[in-house]
Amino acid sequence: MRIIKNILPIFTIALVAAFIHNNVNFGIRSQPLSFLNALNPELGKIKFAVPTIKFGMVIDTFEVATDVIKPNEFLSDILVKYNVPLNVISNLSKTAKNIFDVRHLQCGKKYTVLHNPTAESPDYFIYEPDAYSYVVYDLKNDCVKHIRKAVETKIATATGVVERTLWDAFMDGGIKYSDQLADLMDDALAWNVDFHHVTKGDKFKLVYEKKYIDGQEVGVGNLLGAVFWDESTQKEYYAFKYENANHQGYFDLEGRPQKKTFLKAPLKFSHITSNFNMARLHPVLRYVRPHFGTDYAAPQGTPIMTVADGVVEKAERGGGNGNFVKVKHDKTYETQYLHMSRFAAGIRPGTRVKQGQVIGYVGSTGLATGPHVCFRFWKNGRQVNHLRENLPPPAKMTGEDWIKFNNAIQPIKEQLKNKKYFDEEFASSDSRSHSTSQIHP
Repeated sequence: MRIIKNILPIFTIALVAAFIHNNVNFGIRSQPLSFLNALNPELGKIKFAVPTIKFGMVIDTFEVATDVIKPNEFLSDILVKYNVPLNVISNLSKTAKNIFDVRHLQCGKKYTVLHNPTAESPDYFIYEPDAYSYVVYDLKNDCVKHIRKAVETKIATATGVVERTLWDAFMDGGIKYSDQLADLMDDALAWNVDFHHVTKGDKFKLVYEKKYIDGQEVGVGNLLGAVFWDESTQKEYYAFKYENANHQGYFDLEGRPQKKTFLKAPLKFSHITSNFNMARLHPVLRYVRPHFGTDYAAPQGTPIMTVADGVVEKAERGGGNGNFVKVKHDKTYETQYLHMSRFAAGIRPGTRVKQGQVIGYVGSTGLATGPHVCFRFWKNGRQVNHLRENLPPPAKMTGEDWIKFNNAIQPIKEQLKNKKYFDEEFASSDSRSHSTSQIHP
Protein backbone atom coordinates (compact mmCIF):
# COMPACT_ATOMS: atom_id res chain seq x y z
CA MET A 1 0.00 0.00 0.00
CA ARG A 2 2.89 2.34 0.84
CA ILE A 3 4.41 1.62 -2.57
CA ILE A 4 1.15 2.57 -4.30
CA LYS A 5 0.94 5.80 -2.28
CA ASN A 6 4.50 6.70 -3.22
CA ILE A 7 3.98 5.89 -6.89
CA LEU A 8 0.67 7.78 -7.14
CA PRO A 9 2.13 11.34 -7.07
CA ILE A 10 4.84 10.35 -9.57
CA PHE A 11 2.30 8.77 -11.88
CA THR A 12 0.06 11.84 -11.57
CA ILE A 13 2.90 14.19 -12.48
CA ALA A 14 3.72 12.03 -15.50
CA LEU A 15 0.12 12.16 -16.68
CA VAL A 16 -0.06 15.93 -16.27
CA ALA A 17 3.25 16.32 -18.12
CA ALA A 18 1.94 14.22 -20.99
CA PHE A 19 -1.28 16.22 -21.01
CA ILE A 20 0.57 19.54 -21.16
CA HIS A 21 2.87 18.20 -23.88
CA ASN A 22 -0.10 17.25 -26.03
CA ASN A 23 -1.75 20.60 -25.42
CA VAL A 24 1.38 22.47 -26.47
CA ASN A 25 1.80 20.41 -29.61
CA PHE A 26 -1.77 20.72 -30.76
CA GLY A 27 -2.73 24.14 -29.41
CA ILE A 28 -5.64 22.80 -27.30
CA ARG A 29 -6.65 24.93 -24.30
CA SER A 30 -8.34 22.15 -22.33
CA GLN A 31 -9.73 18.67 -22.54
CA PRO A 32 -11.75 16.53 -20.10
CA LEU A 33 -9.74 14.57 -17.54
CA SER A 34 -12.46 11.99 -16.92
CA PHE A 35 -10.14 9.35 -18.39
CA LEU A 36 -8.26 9.44 -15.07
CA ASN A 37 -11.30 7.94 -13.33
CA ALA A 38 -10.78 4.75 -15.27
CA LEU A 39 -7.24 4.54 -13.92
CA ASN A 40 -7.99 5.43 -10.31
CA PRO A 41 -11.03 7.11 -8.69
CA GLU A 42 -8.73 9.22 -6.52
CA LEU A 43 -7.02 10.63 -9.60
CA GLY A 44 -10.37 11.54 -11.13
CA LYS A 45 -11.11 13.87 -8.20
CA ILE A 46 -7.94 15.89 -8.65
CA LYS A 47 -8.41 19.33 -10.28
CA PHE A 48 -5.63 20.26 -12.65
CA ALA A 49 -4.76 23.81 -13.69
CA VAL A 50 -4.71 23.85 -17.50
CA PRO A 51 -1.93 26.10 -18.83
CA THR A 52 -2.69 29.00 -21.16
CA ILE A 53 -0.83 28.38 -24.38
CA LYS A 54 -0.32 31.11 -26.95
CA PHE A 55 2.34 31.72 -29.58
CA GLY A 56 3.61 28.19 -28.95
CA MET A 57 4.48 28.82 -25.29
CA VAL A 58 2.88 28.72 -21.83
CA ILE A 59 2.23 32.36 -20.90
CA ASP A 60 0.73 31.99 -17.40
CA THR A 61 3.94 33.10 -15.66
CA PHE A 62 4.20 36.30 -17.71
CA GLU A 63 2.61 39.69 -17.43
CA VAL A 64 0.85 40.09 -20.79
CA ALA A 65 0.39 43.46 -22.48
CA THR A 66 -1.34 43.88 -25.85
CA ASP A 67 -1.72 46.93 -28.08
CA VAL A 68 -1.61 48.01 -31.72
CA ILE A 69 1.05 49.85 -33.68
CA LYS A 70 0.35 53.59 -33.60
CA PRO A 71 0.90 56.00 -36.53
CA ASN A 72 4.62 56.71 -37.06
CA GLU A 73 5.53 54.27 -34.26
CA PHE A 74 8.63 52.09 -34.64
CA LEU A 75 9.75 48.95 -32.82
CA SER A 76 12.37 50.94 -30.93
CA ASP A 77 9.69 53.37 -29.67
CA ILE A 78 7.72 50.49 -28.18
CA LEU A 79 10.61 48.56 -26.66
CA VAL A 80 12.22 51.61 -25.06
CA LYS A 81 8.99 52.12 -23.10
CA TYR A 82 9.52 48.63 -21.67
CA ASN A 83 13.14 49.33 -20.65
CA VAL A 84 14.69 47.19 -23.38
CA PRO A 85 18.34 48.32 -23.80
CA LEU A 86 19.18 50.13 -27.04
CA ASN A 87 21.95 47.67 -27.91
CA VAL A 88 19.43 44.80 -27.70
CA ILE A 89 17.04 46.69 -30.00
CA SER A 90 19.86 47.37 -32.47
CA ASN A 91 20.98 43.72 -32.51
CA LEU A 92 17.40 42.51 -32.96
CA SER A 93 16.88 44.83 -35.92
CA LYS A 94 19.95 43.36 -37.61
CA THR A 95 18.96 39.77 -36.76
CA ALA A 96 15.40 40.30 -38.02
CA LYS A 97 16.38 41.89 -41.33
CA ASN A 98 16.23 38.65 -43.38
CA ILE A 99 13.36 37.17 -41.34
CA PHE A 100 10.92 40.04 -40.85
CA ASP A 101 12.26 43.56 -41.30
CA VAL A 102 11.21 45.74 -38.33
CA ARG A 103 10.58 48.59 -40.79
CA HIS A 104 7.56 46.65 -42.09
CA LEU A 105 5.52 47.09 -38.91
CA GLN A 106 2.13 48.48 -39.96
CA CYS A 107 -0.12 50.93 -38.19
CA GLY A 108 -3.11 49.19 -36.59
CA LYS A 109 -1.52 45.73 -36.41
CA LYS A 110 -1.59 43.96 -33.04
CA TYR A 111 1.41 43.20 -30.83
CA THR A 112 1.93 41.45 -27.49
CA VAL A 113 4.65 41.95 -24.87
CA LEU A 114 5.45 39.09 -22.44
CA HIS A 115 7.20 40.23 -19.28
CA ASN A 116 8.49 38.14 -16.37
CA PRO A 117 7.45 40.15 -13.28
CA THR A 118 10.83 39.56 -11.65
CA ALA A 119 12.84 40.90 -14.61
CA GLU A 120 13.65 44.51 -15.50
CA SER A 121 12.74 44.15 -19.17
CA PRO A 122 10.39 41.92 -21.23
CA ASP A 123 11.24 38.46 -22.50
CA TYR A 124 9.31 38.55 -25.78
CA PHE A 125 7.78 41.00 -28.24
CA ILE A 126 5.29 39.30 -30.60
CA TYR A 127 3.98 41.07 -33.70
CA GLU A 128 1.02 39.81 -35.77
CA PRO A 129 1.34 41.06 -39.38
CA ASP A 130 -1.76 39.13 -40.50
CA ALA A 131 -4.21 36.46 -39.41
CA TYR A 132 -1.95 33.70 -40.69
CA SER A 133 1.35 34.32 -38.89
CA TYR A 134 3.19 36.00 -36.04
CA VAL A 135 6.76 37.16 -35.44
CA VAL A 136 8.46 36.35 -32.12
CA TYR A 137 11.29 38.64 -31.05
CA ASP A 138 13.16 36.83 -28.25
CA LEU A 139 14.58 39.79 -26.33
CA LYS A 140 16.77 37.71 -24.03
CA ASN A 141 18.42 35.51 -26.64
CA ASP A 142 18.66 37.89 -29.61
CA CYS A 143 16.53 35.56 -31.74
CA VAL A 144 13.69 36.24 -34.22
CA LYS A 145 11.23 33.70 -35.66
CA HIS A 146 8.45 34.24 -38.22
CA ILE A 147 5.94 31.48 -37.50
CA ARG A 148 3.10 30.42 -39.80
CA LYS A 149 -0.08 29.28 -38.07
CA ALA A 150 -1.68 25.96 -38.97
CA VAL A 151 -4.45 26.75 -41.46
CA GLU A 152 -7.40 24.48 -42.16
CA THR A 153 -9.06 24.83 -45.55
CA LYS A 154 -12.72 24.06 -46.17
CA ILE A 155 -14.79 24.29 -49.32
CA ALA A 156 -17.67 26.79 -49.31
CA THR A 157 -20.32 27.78 -51.82
CA ALA A 158 -22.14 31.07 -52.32
CA THR A 159 -24.73 32.50 -54.66
CA GLY A 160 -26.28 35.86 -55.48
CA VAL A 161 -28.71 37.52 -57.87
CA VAL A 162 -28.51 41.09 -59.19
CA GLU A 163 -31.43 43.37 -58.37
CA ARG A 164 -29.55 46.68 -58.50
CA THR A 165 -25.75 46.31 -58.51
CA LEU A 166 -23.30 43.43 -58.26
CA TRP A 167 -22.18 44.63 -54.82
CA ASP A 168 -25.80 44.60 -53.60
CA ALA A 169 -26.09 41.02 -54.88
CA PHE A 170 -23.27 39.98 -52.53
CA MET A 171 -24.84 41.89 -49.64
CA ASP A 172 -28.36 40.53 -50.25
CA GLY A 173 -26.95 37.01 -50.40
CA GLY A 174 -25.41 37.41 -46.95
CA ILE A 175 -22.02 36.47 -48.39
CA LYS A 176 -19.08 36.95 -46.03
CA TYR A 177 -15.81 38.39 -47.42
CA SER A 178 -17.79 39.99 -50.25
CA ASP A 179 -15.00 42.35 -51.31
CA GLN A 180 -12.46 39.51 -51.66
CA LEU A 181 -14.88 37.21 -53.47
CA ALA A 182 -16.03 39.97 -55.83
CA ASP A 183 -12.40 40.61 -56.79
CA LEU A 184 -11.78 36.89 -57.32
CA MET A 185 -14.89 36.54 -59.47
CA ASP A 186 -13.77 39.54 -61.51
CA ASP A 187 -10.33 37.96 -61.99
CA ALA A 188 -11.95 34.72 -63.14
CA LEU A 189 -14.65 36.03 -65.48
CA ALA A 190 -13.82 39.63 -66.43
CA TRP A 191 -12.76 38.66 -69.96
CA ASN A 192 -16.18 37.16 -70.75
CA VAL A 193 -18.55 38.99 -68.41
CA ASP A 194 -18.86 42.77 -68.50
CA PHE A 195 -19.34 43.55 -64.81
CA HIS A 196 -19.86 47.22 -65.74
CA HIS A 197 -23.12 46.30 -67.46
CA VAL A 198 -24.80 43.89 -65.02
CA THR A 199 -28.58 43.86 -65.32
CA LYS A 200 -31.44 42.77 -63.11
CA GLY A 201 -31.69 38.98 -63.17
CA ASP A 202 -27.97 38.32 -63.64
CA LYS A 203 -26.83 35.76 -61.07
CA PHE A 204 -23.81 33.76 -60.00
CA LYS A 205 -22.64 30.70 -58.08
CA LEU A 206 -19.20 30.31 -56.51
CA VAL A 207 -17.15 27.44 -55.10
CA TYR A 208 -14.22 28.71 -53.05
CA GLU A 209 -11.87 28.00 -50.16
CA LYS A 210 -12.44 29.29 -46.64
CA LYS A 211 -9.48 29.53 -44.27
CA TYR A 212 -9.70 28.61 -40.57
CA ILE A 213 -7.21 28.97 -37.72
CA ASP A 214 -8.04 27.34 -34.37
CA GLY A 215 -11.59 26.82 -35.62
CA GLN A 216 -12.12 30.50 -36.43
CA GLU A 217 -12.75 31.86 -39.94
CA VAL A 218 -9.94 34.16 -41.02
CA GLY A 219 -10.54 34.71 -44.74
CA VAL A 220 -10.87 33.13 -48.16
CA GLY A 221 -8.38 31.28 -50.31
CA ASN A 222 -8.73 30.35 -53.97
CA LEU A 223 -11.87 30.69 -56.05
CA LEU A 224 -12.10 27.14 -57.42
CA GLY A 225 -15.05 27.57 -59.73
CA ALA A 226 -17.66 30.14 -60.78
CA VAL A 227 -20.66 30.35 -63.05
CA PHE A 228 -22.39 33.59 -64.07
CA TRP A 229 -25.82 33.71 -65.68
CA ASP A 230 -26.18 36.67 -68.06
CA GLU A 231 -29.87 37.52 -68.16
CA SER A 232 -29.58 39.69 -71.28
CA THR A 233 -27.93 36.99 -73.43
CA GLN A 234 -29.48 34.01 -71.60
CA LYS A 235 -26.01 32.41 -71.35
CA GLU A 236 -23.97 30.87 -68.56
CA TYR A 237 -20.25 31.58 -68.31
CA TYR A 238 -18.00 29.18 -66.38
CA ALA A 239 -14.53 29.58 -64.92
CA PHE A 240 -12.41 26.90 -63.21
CA LYS A 241 -9.07 27.42 -61.52
CA TYR A 242 -6.52 24.94 -62.88
CA GLU A 243 -2.76 24.57 -62.88
CA ASN A 244 -0.29 22.07 -64.30
CA ALA A 245 3.10 22.18 -66.01
CA ASN A 246 1.64 23.67 -69.21
CA HIS A 247 -1.31 25.76 -68.05
CA GLN A 248 -2.16 28.10 -65.21
CA GLY A 249 -5.15 30.33 -64.50
CA TYR A 250 -8.91 30.18 -65.10
CA PHE A 251 -10.48 28.16 -67.93
CA ASP A 252 -13.98 27.65 -69.30
CA LEU A 253 -15.79 24.33 -69.71
CA GLU A 254 -13.92 23.60 -72.94
CA GLY A 255 -10.49 24.25 -71.44
CA ARG A 256 -10.14 27.62 -73.13
CA PRO A 257 -8.20 30.22 -71.08
CA GLN A 258 -10.42 32.91 -69.60
CA LYS A 259 -7.60 35.41 -69.94
CA LYS A 260 -7.89 37.27 -73.21
CA THR A 261 -5.44 39.62 -74.87
CA PHE A 262 -7.46 42.63 -73.64
CA LEU A 263 -9.51 43.30 -70.52
CA LYS A 264 -13.00 44.64 -71.17
CA ALA A 265 -12.41 47.77 -69.10
CA PRO A 266 -9.59 49.59 -67.27
CA LEU A 267 -11.48 49.72 -63.94
CA LYS A 268 -13.11 47.17 -61.67
CA PHE A 269 -16.84 47.49 -60.92
CA SER A 270 -17.38 51.02 -62.26
CA HIS A 271 -20.15 52.02 -64.66
CA ILE A 272 -20.22 53.64 -68.09
CA THR A 273 -21.48 57.22 -68.13
CA SER A 274 -20.80 58.02 -71.78
CA ASN A 275 -20.28 55.69 -74.73
CA PHE A 276 -18.29 56.04 -77.94
CA ASN A 277 -20.45 58.51 -79.89
CA MET A 278 -19.80 60.42 -83.12
CA ALA A 279 -22.38 63.12 -82.27
CA ARG A 280 -22.20 63.75 -78.53
CA LEU A 281 -23.04 67.05 -76.85
CA HIS A 282 -19.82 67.82 -74.96
CA PRO A 283 -20.68 68.25 -71.24
CA VAL A 284 -18.16 71.10 -70.75
CA LEU A 285 -17.95 72.86 -74.12
CA ARG A 286 -21.72 72.52 -74.73
CA TYR A 287 -21.54 71.83 -78.45
CA VAL A 288 -21.73 68.62 -80.50
CA ARG A 289 -18.46 66.90 -81.30
CA PRO A 290 -17.38 63.25 -81.60
CA HIS A 291 -16.57 61.34 -78.42
CA PHE A 292 -13.90 58.82 -79.39
CA GLY A 293 -13.81 57.05 -76.03
CA THR A 294 -15.84 55.30 -73.36
CA ASP A 295 -16.21 57.07 -70.00
CA TYR A 296 -16.09 55.00 -66.82
CA ALA A 297 -17.10 56.85 -63.65
CA ALA A 298 -15.42 55.95 -60.36
CA PRO A 299 -14.41 57.65 -57.10
CA GLN A 300 -11.38 59.94 -57.13
CA GLY A 301 -8.19 57.92 -56.74
CA THR A 302 -9.57 54.59 -58.01
CA PRO A 303 -6.73 52.57 -59.62
CA ILE A 304 -6.69 52.51 -63.44
CA MET A 305 -5.29 49.35 -65.06
CA THR A 306 -3.76 48.84 -68.46
CA VAL A 307 -6.01 46.44 -70.38
CA ALA A 308 -3.14 44.52 -72.02
CA ASP A 309 0.61 44.02 -71.99
CA GLY A 310 2.56 46.77 -73.70
CA VAL A 311 4.96 49.70 -73.50
CA VAL A 312 4.06 53.18 -72.24
CA GLU A 313 4.20 55.47 -75.27
CA LYS A 314 3.12 58.69 -73.55
CA ALA A 315 2.57 59.90 -69.97
CA GLU A 316 1.68 63.57 -70.27
CA ARG A 317 0.01 66.32 -68.25
CA GLY A 318 -2.28 69.21 -69.19
CA GLY A 319 -4.64 70.10 -72.03
CA GLY A 320 -8.21 68.92 -72.54
CA ASN A 321 -7.20 65.30 -71.92
CA GLY A 322 -5.76 66.19 -68.53
CA ASN A 323 -3.17 63.77 -67.23
CA PHE A 324 -3.14 60.77 -69.57
CA VAL A 325 -1.19 57.61 -70.39
CA LYS A 326 -1.01 55.98 -73.82
CA VAL A 327 0.16 52.36 -74.14
CA LYS A 328 1.33 50.63 -77.34
CA HIS A 329 0.43 46.92 -77.29
CA ASP A 330 1.59 45.74 -80.71
CA LYS A 331 1.72 46.91 -84.33
CA THR A 332 -2.08 47.14 -84.43
CA TYR A 333 -3.42 48.24 -81.06
CA GLU A 334 -2.87 51.13 -78.64
CA THR A 335 -4.95 52.30 -75.67
CA GLN A 336 -5.23 55.66 -73.94
CA TYR A 337 -6.42 56.61 -70.43
CA LEU A 338 -7.51 60.25 -69.84
CA HIS A 339 -8.24 62.67 -66.95
CA MET A 340 -6.04 60.90 -64.37
CA SER A 341 -5.46 62.55 -61.00
CA ARG A 342 -1.89 61.23 -61.10
CA PHE A 343 0.31 58.56 -62.66
CA ALA A 344 1.31 55.39 -60.82
CA ALA A 345 4.90 55.17 -59.58
CA GLY A 346 7.37 54.38 -62.36
CA ILE A 347 4.99 55.09 -65.23
CA ARG A 348 6.89 57.00 -67.91
CA PRO A 349 7.54 56.60 -71.66
CA GLY A 350 9.37 53.34 -72.32
CA THR A 351 8.04 51.53 -69.23
CA ARG A 352 6.89 47.96 -69.92
CA VAL A 353 3.52 47.17 -68.34
CA LYS A 354 1.55 43.95 -67.82
CA GLN A 355 -2.18 43.41 -68.23
CA GLY A 356 -3.97 44.54 -65.07
CA GLN A 357 -1.04 46.66 -63.83
CA VAL A 358 -2.03 49.97 -62.22
CA ILE A 359 -0.79 52.85 -64.39
CA GLY A 360 -2.64 55.76 -62.78
CA TYR A 361 -5.59 56.89 -60.68
CA VAL A 362 -9.03 58.27 -61.51
CA GLY A 363 -9.33 62.05 -61.49
CA SER A 364 -11.04 64.95 -63.25
CA THR A 365 -8.11 66.80 -64.84
CA GLY A 366 -8.61 68.52 -68.20
CA LEU A 367 -12.10 68.97 -69.65
CA ALA A 368 -14.04 66.84 -67.16
CA THR A 369 -17.11 67.48 -65.02
CA GLY A 370 -16.29 64.81 -62.44
CA PRO A 371 -13.94 61.92 -61.62
CA HIS A 372 -13.81 59.32 -64.39
CA VAL A 373 -11.47 57.77 -66.94
CA CYS A 374 -12.06 58.27 -70.65
CA PHE A 375 -10.80 55.04 -72.21
CA ARG A 376 -9.73 55.20 -75.87
CA PHE A 377 -8.93 52.24 -78.09
CA TRP A 378 -6.76 52.67 -81.18
CA LYS A 379 -6.62 50.21 -84.09
CA ASN A 380 -4.19 50.84 -86.94
CA GLY A 381 -3.92 54.49 -85.90
CA ARG A 382 -7.70 55.10 -85.73
CA GLN A 383 -9.86 55.36 -82.61
CA VAL A 384 -12.58 52.69 -82.55
CA ASN A 385 -15.31 51.51 -80.19
CA HIS A 386 -13.58 48.77 -78.17
CA LEU A 387 -16.92 47.28 -77.10
CA ARG A 388 -17.63 46.34 -80.73
CA GLU A 389 -14.24 44.85 -81.53
CA ASN A 390 -14.22 41.09 -82.18
CA LEU A 391 -10.83 40.00 -80.93
CA PRO A 392 -9.75 36.38 -81.64
CA PRO A 393 -10.20 33.98 -78.68
CA PRO A 394 -7.23 32.04 -77.27
CA ALA A 395 -6.79 28.37 -78.21
CA LYS A 396 -8.36 25.74 -75.96
CA MET A 397 -6.64 22.68 -74.48
CA THR A 398 -6.35 19.51 -76.54
CA GLY A 399 -5.19 15.92 -76.15
CA GLU A 400 -3.81 14.78 -72.80
CA ASP A 401 -3.99 18.29 -71.36
CA TRP A 402 -7.73 18.44 -72.04
CA ILE A 403 -8.34 14.99 -70.49
CA LYS A 404 -6.47 15.91 -67.30
CA PHE A 405 -8.25 19.26 -67.03
CA ASN A 406 -11.69 17.76 -67.59
CA ASN A 407 -11.09 15.12 -64.92
CA ALA A 408 -9.76 17.69 -62.45
CA ILE A 409 -12.76 20.03 -62.67
CA GLN A 410 -15.48 17.38 -62.29
CA PRO A 411 -15.91 17.73 -58.47
CA ILE A 412 -16.17 21.53 -58.69
CA LYS A 413 -18.45 21.30 -61.73
CA GLU A 414 -20.73 18.96 -59.78
CA GLN A 415 -20.88 21.35 -56.82
CA LEU A 416 -21.81 24.26 -59.07
CA LYS A 417 -24.48 22.14 -60.71
CA ASN A 418 -25.98 21.07 -57.37
CA LYS A 419 -25.92 24.56 -55.86
CA LYS A 420 -29.14 26.46 -56.55
CA TYR A 421 -29.06 30.08 -57.63
CA PHE A 422 -29.99 32.58 -54.93
CA ASP A 423 -33.51 33.26 -56.24
CA GLU A 424 -34.21 29.51 -56.63
CA GLU A 425 -32.79 28.85 -53.17
CA PHE A 426 -34.81 31.65 -51.61
CA ALA A 427 -37.98 30.49 -53.31
CA SER A 428 -37.61 26.99 -51.86
CA SER A 429 -36.76 28.07 -48.30
CA ASP A 430 -37.58 30.85 -45.87
CA SER A 431 -34.01 30.68 -44.58
CA ARG A 432 -31.66 33.47 -45.67
CA SER A 433 -28.48 31.56 -44.86
CA HIS A 434 -26.94 30.93 -48.28
CA SER A 435 -23.44 29.68 -47.51
CA THR A 436 -22.47 26.08 -46.91
CA SER A 437 -19.15 24.43 -46.21
CA GLN A 438 -17.49 21.08 -45.85
CA ILE A 439 -14.01 19.84 -45.09
CA HIS A 440 -11.63 20.17 -48.03
CA PRO A 441 -10.74 16.74 -49.38
